[in-house]
Amino acid sequence: MPFSWFVALRYLREGRMQTALILGAVSIGVAVLVFLSALIGGLQEDLIAKTLGSQAHIVIRPPAEEARIVAVAAPGEVLAAHLEKPSQHVQSIQQWQPIVDEVGRIPGVVATTPEVLGAAFVLRGAVTQAVAVRGIEPASFNRIIPIARKLKAGRYPIAGTDALVGVQLAADLGIGVGDKVRVQSGQGRAEVFTVAGVFDLGQKDANLRWLLVPLRAAQTLFDLPGSVSSIEVKVADVFAAERLAAGIHSRTGLVAESWMESNQQLLVGLRAQSSSKNVILFFVTITVALGIASVLIVSVVQKSREIGVLRAVGTQSSMISRIFLIQGGLVGFFGSVLGALLGVGLSRLFAAMQANPDGSPMFPATVDPGLFFGAIALATLVGLLAAVTPARRASRLDPAQVIRYG
Repeated sequence: MPFSWFVALRYLREGRMQTALILGAVSIGVAVLVFLSALIGGLQEDLIAKTLGSQAHIVIRPPAEEARIVAVAAPGEVLAAHLEKPSQHVQSIQQWQPIVDEVGRIPGVVATTPEVLGAAFVLRGAVTQAVAVRGIEPASFNRIIPIARKLKAGRYPIAGTDALVGVQLAADLGIGVGDKVRVQSGQGRAEVFTVAGVFDLGQKDANLRWLLVPLRAAQTLFDLPGSVSSIEVKVADVFAAERLAAGIHSRTGLVAESWMESNQQLLVGLRAQSSSKNVILFFVTITVALGIASVLIVSVVQKSREIGVLRAVGTQSSMISRIFLIQGGLVGFFGSVLGALLGVGLSRLFAAMQANPDGSPMFPATVDPGLFFGAIALATLVGLLAAVTPARRASRLDPAQVIRYG
């Protein structure tokens, strides 16, 4: 065993109480760091999943039509001009297939799907209900929104004149799987659909308003042969959606709106959570560093005579420094390993103790390998840095003064 390691381990063994206290301090600090990071990370993932579970990360739409100037003048009157908004109709994207292929090849894009969106009325006996019709390609749409996993009854995928309805809409209309409903668009077209399934997305508006039909059926209903009204995109990193949306706009010239634009309040909340986690990380790091540094400084004072003897017999100052750096690194490493294991255990226990009525954790905790090993690496690095000052102090001790007055 190298001499510096031998002396460092001996000092740690001799000061068992100090070593135990600093190991406990490091362990508790790292445990708090891992526990809170896992809790905040789990809450963020759960919030994002619930919010974005029924919507795409990026929606590509055609540009809005500009308002036009209309001049009106009667005989003998002054010419007057005013802005007139264009008539309300379903705008469409022509030649959408190449756009879907191009967007799908962008790095970071996971899935794309074309859609036809439009307002319509569902007629069921004497009941009329306003709905939002979404014409979808079943396979690609399921990669954006996992509708197949949200079915409460019926089957998926759909084809022909099949339709999927939300649980609230089905309850309001008194319909179920196999029933037929008449859907009439604002263009006056009507079509009879058969309910193939009932879904529950966990959002009241979607469960009450959404009516999912095959893409071609929606194109016929809204008089959009061969066109779509939007293209929805799912990305790997939800926080990169805004950057990817800007890239899509520059490539296609179409409007690309990310979820970050349409969910500003959610974004503010997520950023606030991330900021709070960083603040906690900062103070835990400072606490761990001060604890290790203070114990090692005390060790330098206590071992000053021994350090002086080592220097007197020819031990180099660099080796003296290495002894205390090794102590700091060992304390940081073993304390962080114990703390990381404790933090993981606490997060699992807390998640198991607090559960929703459906059995899912009320406060989900996410512990990934990056968090576990990152906390260990951070605490070890902090231990080494905290040992720098005591190590420099030990290496600069004057052996003659220490042996004489120590």
